[in-house]
Parts: sequence; structure tokens; C-alpha cells
Amino acid sequence: MTDFFDLALIFISSTIRLATPLLLAALGGLFSERAGVINIALEGLMLAGAFTAAAVTHWAGNPFVGLFAAILAGVAVALVHAVACIKFRADQVVSGTAINILMIGIPAMISGAFFLSSGSTPQIPRENLIPWTPIFIGFALVAVTWYVLYRTPFGLRLRAVGEHPAAADAAGVSVTRVRYLAVMLSGALAAVGGAYLSIGQSSLFTRNMTSGRGFIALAALIFGKWRPVPTMLACLLFGFTEALAIQLQGVRFGEEEIPNQFIQIIPYVLTIVVLAGFIGTSRAPRALGIPYVKEK
Repeated sequence: MTDFFDLALIFISSTIRLATPLLLAALGGLFSERAGVINIALEGLMLAGAFTAAAVTHWAGNPFVGLFAAILAGVAVALVHAVACIKFRADQVVSGTAINILMIGIPAMISGAFFLSSGSTPQIPRENLIPWTPIFIGFALVAVTWYVLYRTPFGLRLRAVGEHPAAADAAGVSVTRVRYLAVMLSGALAAVGGAYLSIGQSSLFTRNMTSGRGFIALAALIFGKWRPVPTMLACLLFGFTEALAIQLQGVRFGEEEIPNQFIQIIPYVLTIVVLAGFIGTSRAPRALGIPYVKEK
């Protein structure tokens, strides 16, 4: 019985750890999309945060300096997306996809220039890692996000801008300012999620280490219907499936061992199922993906 409880505790701990980067990125996406700006760029924002956190932590010898630098990097990259979509009214999906592609190559290029290796950054000592801080931040932010969205004037403006920007504008709300701030918040939170991967779960940055987690976070956001608590539960579900995939490695079916490739695709198959089954039933903010043009 003790072994069972120990195994259950390990499994729950693994689920929470694996859900944390998804939760941080999904909460970031929630701010952006509730303001009406599609954020396909979550993957790229996480990569920016992961690389910056690992590189700065290596140089500074302090993970909190690395975490702060990751937030600045996430905000900077998100600002590029915001300018393209809000000021120049670029297609939001195309802009986000471009950032994702850029963030696959740019960290590798910088890493090759500074560390003479485009595949990874140098190893970070164990004492310079923060395995628990982002977890506390992520789950505490669920309550903070709920309060901000539903109990503060800023949250009311944010939701109004995402639902009916013309009405919000007529009420004196600056649609542009709110959307810029929402996208920048999105970048900060997604970058913290990426930083957790490189200086929390791991001890270095490796190329494309997010492995599609930004897209899984986006699926969790849709599954959670753009609300904080259901989004958290969706992230825990995805974290559970990833933890299950890890535990199932090496399991035999009869006399044959199940190929690891089939086990590793479980979280991604679930993502496809969620998107296929729930994207039609989730009502997105009405102005999501629609550039706002102020009437003269």
C-alpha cells in the first residue's frame, strides 16, 4: 500500500510539473485572446524565454536574473507581434507563425555565436536552478487572473475590447492600448513558462525544447473556453497524459514492448482530439482575430 501511495504521489508531482509550462503559456494566451488578438506565437514566446533564461543564468549565476531577462525577452518578442497585428493590421495567424519560425532559428544562431554550439547552451549548476518557483507562480496566477478579469476595471475593459471594441471605444476605452498591454502580458507569461523548461525542469536550453507545448497550451485555452480555472484543468489533463506517456515507456504488451514513438505521441493525439471535438463548441471572444479600425 505504501508503494502505491508513493507511486501516486510521484505521478501527481510529475503531472503538476509537466502542466506548469502549459499553464503559464495558456494564461498568457488568455490575456491576448480575451483582448481580441490571436496568439499562435506562444511556442515562439516560450522558446525566447527558455533560451534567454538559460543564457543569462549561465552568465549571471543567478536564476532569478535569468527569469527576469526571460520576461523582458518575451515582452520584446510579443511587442513585435502586437505592432504587426495592431498597428499594421497584419494577419494575426501569419504573424504568430512567423514568430514561431524565427524563434526556432534565432536562439540557435545566438547560441552558436556565444557558446560555439547551436544545439544547446552550457550546463547550469544545480544550485542555479528554480524547480519550484514557476510552479507556485503559475498556479497562483490562476486566482490572480480570475480576479483581474472579473473583479477589476482593467479586466472589464479587456473583455469589452475582445467582445465589442467599438462599444468599448465609445465608452472611452483605448482599444489599442489595452490590446498592446494584453499581448505584452501574454509574452511575459509564456516566457516564464519557457524559462521553467530550461532552468526548472532541465539545466540548459536545447534547440526547439518546447516540442509543441505552445500549441498544446493554445489547445488547453480553447478547451477551457478562455476562462482561467477550466484552462488550468485542461493543462492538468495534458500534463497527466504526458506523465502517463513517461510512465508507460518500456511497458510490454504480451511479449512485445510497445514502441516509444507510439507512447510519446499520446499528448499530441489528445491535442488533436480536443481541437477537433471542442473548437466548435467553445465560443471565442467575438472580436478575436479582427483588427479594430477606429471610425473617423
